[in-house]
Amino acid sequence: MGPDTLPLGTYGGAAAAAALLLWAVCVLCRRRRKTGEPPLINGWIPYLGKALIFRKDAYKFLLDQQKKFGDIFTVHIAGRYITFIMDPFQYVYVIRNSKQLEFHEFANKMASKTFDYPALSKGKFPELKENLHRIYQYLQGKPLDIISDHMMKNLQDIFEWKCSQATDWETEKMYKFCCSVMFEASFVTLYGRVPAADGHKVISEIRDKFIKFDASFPYLAANIPIELLGATKKVRKELIHHFLLQNMTKWLGGSKVVQARQDIFEKYELLGDYDKAAHHFAFLWASVGNTIPATFWAMYYLLRHPEALAAVRDEIDHLLQSTGQERGPTYNIHLTREQLDNLVYLESALNESLRMCSSSMNIRISQEDFVLKLEGNQEVVLRKGDWIALYPQILHMDPEVYEDPKEYKFDRYIENGKKKTTFYKAGRKLKYFLMPFGSGISMCPGRFLAMNEMKMFLFILLSHFDVELAENKAVRLDNSRMGLGILLPDVDIAFRYKLRS
Repeated sequence: MGPDTLPLGTYGGAAAAAALLLWAVCVLCRRRRKTGEPPLINGWIPYLGKALIFRKDAYKFLLDQQKKFGDIFTVHIAGRYITFIMDPFQYVYVIRNSKQLEFHEFANKMASKTFDYPALSKGKFPELKENLHRIYQYLQGKPLDIISDHMMKNLQDIFEWKCSQATDWETEKMYKFCCSVMFEASFVTLYGRVPAADGHKVISEIRDKFIKFDASFPYLAANIPIELLGATKKVRKELIHHFLLQNMTKWLGGSKVVQARQDIFEKYELLGDYDKAAHHFAFLWASVGNTIPATFWAMYYLLRHPEALAAVRDEIDHLLQSTGQERGPTYNIHLTREQLDNLVYLESALNESLRMCSSSMNIRISQEDFVLKLEGNQEVVLRKGDWIALYPQILHMDPEVYEDPKEYKFDRYIENGKKKTTFYKAGRKLKYFLMPFGSGISMCPGRFLAMNEMKMFLFILLSHFDVELAENKAVRLDNSRMGLGILLPDVDIAFRYKLRS
């Protein structure tokens, strides 16, 4: 009789009994719903709860729970109790309770572990978090105009370098193309040019490592130890070393926002050289980690819909004609913020792709036991340490808010030739109707630059080149990043381009 067939009472049976006992203890110790708390969905798997089914398809799972339990319910997911607020009219009550429902502490802990720098504790690094937050003024107003101008020039230089010889059709993979152009343009704009003769190659090597690290990001965000993720730890260390001071000082023409971050880091003696470099790497990821896939989806949907492509291109050509600017890789195009903002078809098409591909989960952590007061005299009892989550993808795909939500409608955000900003549910105007960049205190501070970057990419692409899909296949959303931002495509797709005559 082999070890696989040991009878009950022998070693195998004892191990099975111990495992069963442990499972029973975990089940018996599960949280139980108290008076005033939302319906509780525990799941039968100890610790994991509903994590597996949530990860498989969070959107479907949440809709199913909403049908069963209503607009507010708590789910046990991987040791966390997360209360989901599904009614968009209640979002404002979560967002404005920033004292009891905190975000930054949670975000800082996750970022420090993911990017390998020490947590921004007030005792060790007084006011570092606040000082870094103030730097985001460089991504708004007049400073935003300056950095956007640099991004526009860098995008044009890279397009000319890559594509100026495309007098006949050139074929490339679309996601790879978007990644190559947007990564290098963003890197050069933020950190400066690599002066070496093979500067493009150096940035390409950093990009390739970035892609490898980025593939593991969902696992790191899920608190899986990096030691279990193959070469990810080694790749992360190599990436961070690129941002050591002795390397960054060689780069030419960096941005004020990065320089300001460097100046702040130098004030903290307890922050080591490696720690400072890790912060810079984290800033790079925040700058391109979601912008690259968002750019892909904007381009993909335009090329899939000829009427959208024609409308956006006509708008671009009209702007160039009205401002007396020539199109083509050898001409430098300049766009003011007002001109970018007035490209209503381009912005609508971009917003529509963001609506369809964004899957961010807006998280807050309850800092104490308290009662969250909601619209309609509703009250929700929350425990200290509970997570409260808004899941805007539910809103983005709500047929009450967006007619035929699974269809791409490039002019969905236009009304009477102007930007449409009024959307309704159940006859009531919504305060929040499009949330790809988060909300309240967790809203992405670089959202204005990100929108400008994507608009400028599409502007240059469509003004300089004829573009079309070279494959007739559907590209779907890869759901492995649900809750973390912009979803990636499940496959890449070939497209082709040539200079416009």
